[in-house]
Amino acid sequence: MTDSRDNRIDPITLEIIQGSLQAVSDEMFAAMRKTAMSPIIYEVLDMGTGITDPTGQLASSGAGIPAFVGVLDKAVQRILELNPPDTVAPGDIYATNDPYYGGVTHLNDMVLAMPVFSEGQLIAWTANIAHWPDLGGMVPGGISNDATEIYQEGVRIPAIKLFSQGQPIESVMRIIEVNSRLPETLRGDLWAGVAAVRVGARRLEDLSAKYGVETFQEAMRHFMDYGEQVSLRALKDLPKGTFELSEEQDSGVTYHVKVDITDQRFTVDLRHNPDQDRGPNNCARDGCLIAAQMVFKSITDPYGAANGGSFRPIDVLTRPGSVFDAQEPAAFAVYYEVEVRLYDLIWRCLAPHLGGLLPAGNFSSICGTFIGGPHPDTGKHFTIVEPQIGGWGASLEGDGNSAIFSGFHGETYNCPAEVAETRYGLYVDQLALNEEPGGEGEFVGGRGIVLDYRVRNDGCFLTCAYTRNIHRPWALEGGEQGSSNYVEIIRVDGSVETYAVVTALQVNEGDVIRIRTASGGGYGLPANRAPDAVSRDIKNGFLTPERARQLRQL
Repeated sequence: MTDSRDNRIDPITLEIIQGSLQAVSDEMFAAMRKTAMSPIIYEVLDMGTGITDPTGQLASSGAGIPAFVGVLDKAVQRILELNPPDTVAPGDIYATNDPYYGGVTHLNDMVLAMPVFSEGQLIAWTANIAHWPDLGGMVPGGISNDATEIYQEGVRIPAIKLFSQGQPIESVMRIIEVNSRLPETLRGDLWAGVAAVRVGARRLEDLSAKYGVETFQEAMRHFMDYGEQVSLRALKDLPKGTFELSEEQDSGVTYHVKVDITDQRFTVDLRHNPDQDRGPNNCARDGCLIAAQMVFKSITDPYGAANGGSFRPIDVLTRPGSVFDAQEPAAFAVYYEVEVRLYDLIWRCLAPHLGGLLPAGNFSSICGTFIGGPHPDTGKHFTIVEPQIGGWGASLEGDGNSAIFSGFHGETYNCPAEVAETRYGLYVDQLALNEEPGGEGEFVGGRGIVLDYRVRNDGCFLTCAYTRNIHRPWALEGGEQGSSNYVEIIRVDGSVETYAVVTALQVNEGDVIRIRTASGGGYGLPANRAPDAVSRDIKNGFLTPERARQLRQL
């Protein structure tokens, strides 16, 4: 680590600058949340903000989805690769949503990035990412399980300028707008992102002016070096060796991971995996790196700040053309289920070897739910975009949490019923804990949810892609696996249809869309559960007396 004394910068000043960078990231997040037009952004908080150094190394992360914050540094690095340095000027704002051009995820997730200058030097970038409800594509909302190439998923923005020296490039703005079924909402979300990067840039300019460019840049370098040292110290306490796991997925393919841990490196080898999917179940190599970073952070320094230095010990090995390193023109709409499966696979691979540090498997799906159609009150098209909450796995220390977002999609909220009913053409009939059996053990998995949407107009649709439907959340130390993620369509005539994956399924007035998310896996033998806890489970409706007797005999 750089010795601050050699540079005559006292540690207190360095700490103040680092604290200021975090505060700026959080202010960017607040500005974006308060000005966005989509409930998926201002209520669910399906977004992220951050600051990078001039080369695109993460210097500070704001609130938001961890997997989104992990995109920002990679997006800035790709923007720098594709745009010559002499073309980057104060006031510019770049946009990318394309996984082949730094977008990393899928086309609905737009990244805006702004270079920050001080004394004529590029000193940092401010950046944000958010899910925009509709950017075109073959179906409303852009998410289709039937897509076979990225051209079918929406308009592609390949790391280009959206603003030049402070002024919007109207031709680019218009191209984006006319490709959306929700142009007014899109425009509002776009300007919210612009406001966020601009307020961040102003704060960094003030910070650099106060302490000087050299001190500002040294503080960022210092903190990244410190992040690396924290990670290296934590690595020394982890078990050493090579750990491998293969797991069949609901689709029938098998994913494989090999993790090698030494005192200096944390290597995730994904080279022996299936070829890229012919549909949209693919992810970019950078997405795999994010999954590895999140698990790494959880087992090394879960409560500390994250920056580029924190992740220097990580190596991720992929095979181009595989599902974890898909090549153009592969489709990416359901990338999130591939990445959350990888995240869970690495977690499951390491959990038995870490002495109870990690809990059993959770519902581990984004459970992305897309409902849209003509609004019964206005006639305008609406699209609801919602991740769902579910049950977490039990651990060595106790029962799992109920109704929590997956770790991959953390720092978000479910949309309030009042907002959903106002903005969308739906009624929310119930939101309750899922009482289906699953996740039993000495400590039980947390419960998923049951959420009913009643459709108010004909000609609406449902799209979803849930995993952990066939292969349920895994248990540890003799516990029982959790329940399943799925959706039921209860038609007006009383018939019931069940889905985990479906695209643009028609639903009409009076139909009920019932979402069920899984309970987490159990930990320890069910027969060892304390009697008072068993009584409580029976009282809460999570366990029948007959099932309790069966579990005592296992």
